[in-house]
Amino acid sequence: MMRQQSQQGFTLVEMIMVIVITGVIGGMVAVFLRIPVLQYIDVARRADMTDIADTALRRIGRDLRLALPNSVRVTGTCGGAGTTCFIEFLPTTGGGRYRADAATAGASAGCGSLDADVLDFSAADTCFEVLGAMPPVNIGDQIVVYNLGIPGADAYAGNTLATHNRRAVSAVGANNISITSANALSFDSPSHRFQVVSSPVSYVCDGAGALWRYWGYVIQDVQTKTDSIAELDALVLPFTATRGRAQMANNVSICNFSYNANVVAQRSGLVTMNLAITRDGETVTLYSATHVSNQP
Repeated sequence: MMRQQSQQGFTLVEMIMVIVITGVIGGMVAVFLRIPVLQYIDVARRADMTDIADTALRRIGRDLRLALPNSVRVTGTCGGAGTTCFIEFLPTTGGGRYRADAATAGASAGCGSLDADVLDFSAADTCFEVLGAMPPVNIGDQIVVYNLGIPGADAYAGNTLATHNRRAVSAVGANNISITSANALSFDSPSHRFQVVSSPVSYVCDGAGALWRYWGYVIQDVQTKTDSIAELDALVLPFTATRGRAQMANNVSICNFSYNANVVAQRSGLVTMNLAITRDGETVTLYSATHVSNQP
């Protein structure tokens, strides 16, 4: 005879009870985990907003430390949301000292084979010798001498003015620089220093919640004062390898730039920046201040 084997299993009632108990336990766990999960999401959002604002302010501060003395300027209705704020400056790519020994011949004779060529300020001069190491200079860069930010010594001044302290580089030699010069430079630097600039940089809060960086456009005598960024767009479009724009931050609710040129006896200026990012009903506000040298 074959032994009959019994079979065992779950009844429908037992399965329903297990499902109900599992749902109750899952609901209880969800209640206890909801607040920590929401807190994690909130902390991650705040950290992201803080990182966006901090990165933008650090980039602006890093650029400002290379600004040409007396070239920082601010305009626009800087303030809360819906306002347009502009900060512009001329970043330097290098600098050096020019020969200024009046007893040395060759002041206005051009570079040629003359190494000892002084930079003449009494008449239009097209070449000067660099003392020491040659800074990075490219054709088309601008040589600025003793920028005071005043009429006659303003690096933003256009070529149509009678005098200004900026000249375009036309050639670069081993130890001299040729410049385009239709008239004499304005003022001799007491320390015989010059700076090299290529193009302006502007940071713009567009009034629509975005912070932009513009670079590579031509130097303008008058800073844009419009309530839109259309003027700067026209200067950088179409984008090239040397000019363009990039968005530095979005969801900007407060954007404020201010500049005090005489913080330390007219030798040092101070740029203060206030940037707020708002998202999902929360706002993160960061403040930053950067000193800029105004000793030309």
